[in-house]
Amino acid sequence: MSYLGTQPNNVKKNTGLYTPSEILQLTKEGNWGGSLELIEEQTFSATTTIDFTSIKGNKYDVIVAQLNDVQTNGGNDNIDMRFYESGVLETASVYQYALQYGYPSTFGETKSTGANRMVIAPNQNSENTNGYIYFYNLNNSSKYSFYTVQTTNLSGGNFFFYFGGGMLPQASVVDGIRFFSDTYNLEGSIKLYGVKQIWVT
Repeated sequence: MSYLGTQPNNVKKNTGLYTPSEILQLTKEGNWGGSLELIEEQTFSATTTIDFTSIKGNKYDVIVAQLNDVQTNGGNDNIDMRFYESGVLETASVYQYALQYGYPSTFGETKSTGANRMVIAPNQNSENTNGYIYFYNLNNSSKYSFYTVQTTNLSGGNFFFYFGGGMLPQASVVDGIRFFSDTYNLEGSIKLYGVKQIWVT
């Protein structure tokens, strides 16, 4: 069970009140919960798939992906995801997702209860997508794997926002994540972080 007032291995004990200098020191030592640790960064310019296969799920219960100026280099195309289960890419129509979106004159949604992918940003058209995705339970073989997503982008010259989430409704160990597009190459960068936790010892 996590608790803000207790540090791992009793590094520092107090009542949960920290001075700025203590916070900086704990962060430097790697003992400040909630901070992000970079797992991997990939920069790409001519590929339809980006794989993260060392996500350190056994160390982190929560993993965050940050999308920086990701775009397709052609016409309309989605930016999507799939999961690796014990090293095997799941491509069957088993994923579920729901996204709401909006731009200056329209609001709507896209969703599925039996898709072969999880949609992050639909209908990209050579314009930048930025945002983040939180993943939960990826390494837990007794729970489903979930994600929440929020992105902003341009499509056809219009500003869009998307938010929502999805899941792989199978109790399995997810040990990899694939980002991909169907037709056009992707450009940009994605950073994968682990969220540190504080545990009572």
